Amino acid sequence: MKKLWMLAALLLLVLTAACGGGEQSSSGDGESSEDGNWQPDKNIEIVAPSGAGGGWDTTARSVGKIMEDEEIVEQSVGVVNKPGGGGAVGWSYINSTNDPHNIFVSSPPLIFVPLNGQSDLTYEDFTPLSNMIADYGAFAVAKDAKWDNLNELFEDMKEDPSSVTVVGASSPGSMDHMQFVKIAKAAGVDIKGIKYVSAQDGGALTQVLNGSADVYSTGVAETIEQVRADKIKVLGVTSEERLDGEVLSQFPTAKEQGIDATFVNWRGFFGPKDMDESAVTYYEEKFKAVSETEEFANIRDQYGWDEMYMDSEEYQKFLKEQTDELGTLLEELGLGQ
Repeated sequence: MKKLWMLAALLLLVLTAACGGGEQSSSGDGESSEDGNWQPDKNIEIVAPSGAGGGWDTTARSVGKIMEDEEIVEQSVGVVNKPGGGGAVGWSYINSTNDPHNIFVSSPPLIFVPLNGQSDLTYEDFTPLSNMIADYGAFAVAKDAKWDNLNELFEDMKEDPSSVTVVGASSPGSMDHMQFVKIAKAAGVDIKGIKYVSAQDGGALTQVLNGSADVYSTGVAETIEQVRADKIKVLGVTSEERLDGEVLSQFPTAKEQGIDATFVNWRGFFGPKDMDESAVTYYEEKFKAVSETEEFANIRDQYGWDEMYMDSEEYQKFLKEQTDELGTLLEELGLGQ
């Protein structure tokens, strides 16, 4: 009988081990090293919730390439484009897979889109990992437009905000619209009367050049080639100080024109909700290493981006502040929930 009990106990141990009863990482997929730190056990996937060529896609591919080229990570890093819904399609994908190997790049639309009711997912449904850069907005007009600076533009808009048509690539209540609204409000414009047109098909610049719109609200990088071609002039940018670069340094800030406001298009990375702390630490360290490379510094210079690294804890606090501030603006426009 004693031998039978010993045999049964041994069989139970074997079955437990076969069923995965051993110690597992609390972060889900992945593995723990000897010191308990999370390590990916398969390739890392970065989701750009947009089509190819935009800011999210460029950031994701630049970071992924540096991670591989500089051997900052041991695994391969792939970038997948999941456009749609102002980013919501990509966010839903990350939310459904719930895998720490799958992360995504985002920026203010992760705040704007939920606030204006276009997505049920907010930044709180994900884990902020690291912010990487600060990008900025630019307000441009046709080369022969009557305004030569923001003050001249806003003087006309103070008299009649709807007399000026502002066009951007984002939907109303999102990036291109709200960066203009924030600066215009600081200049004394009645923002409820601003006429904003969304050209999500990529025709915003064309509308300014053919005269069907007056002001192009966009990112600074999107204006450089057109300024070089002498087709548009930039009335102001949303950065704290003038940007570096042969063309960028020519663009005056709103602040130097007496308008006490800035707008930062932060851009960073997020993972699924409730990621294990060791997985968060892993990504923080990797993104910090990328941020400090000469290669990424060159990319920042190329696109007019500023260095703006934040770890997970700093990022979380920053996002809360941004949500409160931008939510107030949306409510004033009647676009908030």
